[in-house]
Amino acid sequence: MLERVVVVDNKSSDGSLACLDGCDLPHDLLINDSNRGFAAACNQGALGSRADYLLFLNPDTWLGPRSLAVPIAFMEAPGNEKVGICGIQLLNSGFRVSCSCSRFPSFRMLIGKSSGLHRLFPGLFPDTLMTEWDHLNSARVDQVIGAFFLVRRSLFERLGGFDERFFVYYEEVDFSLRARKEGWISYFIAEAQAYHRGQGTTERAKGHRLFCSVRSRILYVRKHLDKPAAMVVILVSLFWEPIARIVGALFQAAPGTIRDTVRGYLELWKYLLGRAMESLRGTGKGTGDRP
Repeated sequence: MLERVVVVDNKSSDGSLACLDGCDLPHDLLINDSNRGFAAACNQGALGSRADYLLFLNPDTWLGPRSLAVPIAFMEAPGNEKVGICGIQLLNSGFRVSCSCSRFPSFRMLIGKSSGLHRLFPGLFPDTLMTEWDHLNSARVDQVIGAFFLVRRSLFERLGGFDERFFVYYEEVDFSLRARKEGWISYFIAEAQAYHRGQGTTERAKGHRLFCSVRSRILYVRKHLDKPAAMVVILVSLFWEPIARIVGALFQAAPGTIRDTVRGYLELWKYLLGRAMESLRGTGKGTGDRP
């Protein structure tokens, strides 16, 4: 069933390439001389494929014997021609089914998440993650997370792949929303499983992870929300959220969280200031909606 396996190394420094030594699975290895980001690396790996389906898999995810056969059979079944994206059950480090499906982020969801109000008033500010659902049955969903992201190649090419402006985070949300607007369906399959450790590529750099997440959120709202709503989300993300995070960390006596928050937001403000200066100097050509 596997036609081609492509491993893209984004200038790793953790020795993970050694895992391929002695691997008996035929594969192509692409080594980048810089970290191009998740979306760009996925597009790079998919380039030139002639397979009917493309599976994008996080490096901290392991497949089971039915991980591919079940969702592909579902997508091949009569009546499922408009199912363009599939996800499956993801088991966490305790081998329990984890939450892997989300709603498309709305204005209220984003404001609640950025401000922390989703914890105080979950009814008014629902979470994007479908945590209220046990993921024990198959269902149509808004989006499945990118740790296991099975997509029809025809759809992937029609949409031009992932938007490479999303370095990491939100790239699959953006792709799934664009697919939905074209009339395609995302579906979650509960009859197949894969193991997903979670945050395996970023857990040692939590400050940088926060920077990447908020930067991608800003790009997402500029791309998909109307301008007034996007501006409110951006202002809350930049000025209210860091304060809310630090206050919460103080109550929890978590100095590490405070340190990571400060580092992440210093990196974000430095980045945004740099982009603004480039724009003023007239060197920020071709940035489009990039924050």
